[in-house]
Amino acid sequence: MLLAPMILLGCDSQQTSKPFTRLGPDPLPKESFEKPPVEPLEPGSLIIKPANMTSFYDHPGEAGYFAMGEEYGFNSLAFVLTETYPHGGPPLHTHSFEEAHVLLSGTIEYIVNEQRFTVTAPYIARVPAGAPHTFINAGSSPLNLIGVFPTNKPDYEPIGPNPLVSRPED
Repeated sequence: MLLAPMILLGCDSQQTSKPFTRLGPDPLPKESFEKPPVEPLEPGSLIIKPANMTSFYDHPGEAGYFAMGEEYGFNSLAFVLTETYPHGGPPLHTHSFEEAHVLLSGTIEYIVNEQRFTVTAPYIARVPAGAPHTFINAGSSPLNLIGVFPTNKPDYEPIGPNPLVSRPED
């Protein structure tokens, strides 16, 4: 069952190819953004590609795509595919539902509620509903993370900047 995500992310089952697929802009922007899909999803399609999804960039260092399930024919799922660069990650935020993170390669440092921990892939992380959370890529290479949401219309409540990201002194 893990072969499908590994193929999607550019990995083969023997891990001989690069376990990373470029999803983000080049070069990295200095500001966050959100952009609509560049290609419409074909009616009835069973495959959703990044070009069919809304793209985003969270400064500094997390780019990706999200699929609001209701727009893609899902009754109770939504997804985010990220490319997170070393020492980058999303702002501290919450959701009203639980969330799962799937990582096939790389190392991430998390804050979930008041717990701070580091984990190395492969793993699935569980983020409880309502838990303030964020992460950073704690490795030296970009990584791809898949976020799975048990709703077709996820909410997102930003709390503030990512406290794990080092910021230059003023």
